[in-house]
Amino acid sequence: MVTDLTYLKSSADNNPELIKEMIAIFIEQVEGYIREIQKLLNDKNYVALGRLAHKAKSSIAIVGMNELAADLKKLEILTNEGLEETIYPIIVERFRVECQLAICELQKYILTLEV
Repeated sequence: MVTDLTYLKSSADNNPELIKEMIAIFIEQVEGYIREIQKLLNDKNYVALGRLAHKAKSSIAIVGMNELAADLKKLEILTNEGLEETIYPIIVERFRVECQLAICELQKYILTLEV
């Protein structure tokens, strides 16, 4: 499992309808982030890349992807300081892969919820 929905379920008071809604929002946001983060990396727009990493970090944390959230925090700091550019593609690729896995996992999970 890539995600841990403990926090999300707690925040939604285990309400299946609210959980579904929050997951749908997560999926929509993250699909956009995946497209945008790769473009910013390719364009070497590191300031915007750091801002997007900051923004995406919150969404990622809600579904319990804490290691990835920590990587995004690291990316945010590194881009703000202009350091270790060789690490940016590694973090971006991990973000892309793990988010795609999370989306599949969450889409399957939604099907198990009774509303």
